[in-house]
Amino acid sequence: VQLQAYGGGLVQAGDSLRLSCGASGRTFRGYNVGWFRQAPGKDREFVAVIRWNGGTTIYADSLKGRFTITRDITKNTAYLQMNNLEPEDTAVYYCAAASRAIYSMLAVPSSYDYWGQGTLVTVSS
Repeated sequence: VQLQAYGGGLVQAGDSLRLSCGASGRTFRGYNVGWFRQAPGKDREFVAVIRWNGGTTIYADSLKGRFTITRDITKNTAYLQMNNLEPEDTAVYYCAAASRAIYSMLAVPSSYDYWGQGTLVTVSS
């Protein structure tokens, strides 16, 4: 499975941006599709995840209310809508897919089998 994350760019504080994650090689059916981010000099951080079957979502507590993860089954694409962006949101954003993961471990990067190449989001103040 190859994942492609795209939609990043340079925005100003307070702006919105939507990231997309597509897969080639197979459908996301049965997977948990997550978003992580990594700022320079920091560890990879969990953002959100969605269960493809059923649409259940989990968010990082600090991002609830500003970020929304959704999916379009017909397009086999997951989205991360980011609103009211802050300079602290500047990072490379990665999408990932986990085929078998314990629900409580979905915030852990090692639970994911496949990763996209990342897309850079830069938020200027």
